[in-house]
Amino acid sequence: MDTSRQFKPQTILLWEKVVEHAEAQRIVRLFPSAEVRIIKQQRYHPSAGKASSRALLDGKRILMVGHSSSFVGHFDGRLGPDVSCRPYYKLVPVSNGCPFYCTYCYLAFVYRKHAPFMKININYETMFRQIRRAAAVSCGTVSFNMGEMLDSLALDHVTNLTTRLVPFFSEFPNAYLMLLTKSNNIANLLQLKPNRQTVVSWSVNTQQMIDTHEIGAASLSQRIQAAKACQEHGYRIRLRIDPGMLHKNWRASYADLIRQVMTTVRPDNITLGMLRLLPGHLRLAKEAYGDRADKLHDSDLVERASDGKLRYPTSKRIEFYTFLADAIRSFDVNVSIGLCRETPNIRKNLKQLCSRRQCNCVMR
Repeated sequence: MDTSRQFKPQTILLWEKVVEHAEAQRIVRLFPSAEVRIIKQQRYHPSAGKASSRALLDGKRILMVGHSSSFVGHFDGRLGPDVSCRPYYKLVPVSNGCPFYCTYCYLAFVYRKHAPFMKININYETMFRQIRRAAAVSCGTVSFNMGEMLDSLALDHVTNLTTRLVPFFSEFPNAYLMLLTKSNNIANLLQLKPNRQTVVSWSVNTQQMIDTHEIGAASLSQRIQAAKACQEHGYRIRLRIDPGMLHKNWRASYADLIRQVMTTVRPDNITLGMLRLLPGHLRLAKEAYGDRADKLHDSDLVERASDGKLRYPTSKRIEFYTFLADAIRSFDVNVSIGLCRETPNIRKNLKQLCSRRQCNCVMR
């Protein structure tokens, strides 16, 4: 069940330079029960001695409102010699995470002590200016991925960012807005006029994995129905099955997942990825989520690539990707299938099934 619309911060950290800003005041009024603290610097450090796991969980109810000097960051696709992706721009109007409690979320590990809160940056004119500049200097098509450091829709009823960004991107012939989400918070999208420059992508997994590892996020059926509604409204739709996780009867579970999505929506692209974690994340997840994170420990992650993350053994990854790709092709022989941040040996083994030039986050 998607809990995003029930999000209520216990604490709002309001940067002193935006106290009088109309957008900051609007956001504060949405949460009359929250404690509002005026802060001089856009930083927040948990109490001394507080465990990282406790800071992570507490941070899910702390909202900071402020500015950013960098909304757009270029990712060149390189994660070391053994892992690569396609280049794109990260778009970060909201940073540090989302209100969901995904046990495997890498942001939880990255921000566990330094920034355990969610932040809305409201100097939107700076954002628009940076997008225009990046689009102007780019050759060919360019993607702005608003799903790397946040869930694109989980807080959209708070920020109303899609009401600003979707019309804005309609101005560009070569720039695309990529919205990636685990939410069914699509009310704003359905009130807007869709355009070819906006792509909405859902991260999907089996319901068993959602129940165990994606606490608070929309159910599989909610995500599929949200994707259907957006596609019928006129948006381009993509899917990302990532992180794939091996578990008892995983073949039957993922086959059913693919059947449900492929008989309901017609995605432009389906990108596949598997569980990958920094070694220290396992202990943090166990401390924060207890028994729910046990399956992460039981995942037999052994191979560390140049991005520092542990992965399933090569043979298991090839088996998983081959099974999913074959299942997808049984419904649609033409849909593009990509791989997310995989190693060259995996890409070589699957080059007949998955395109090197196709993935969720980029447009050709």
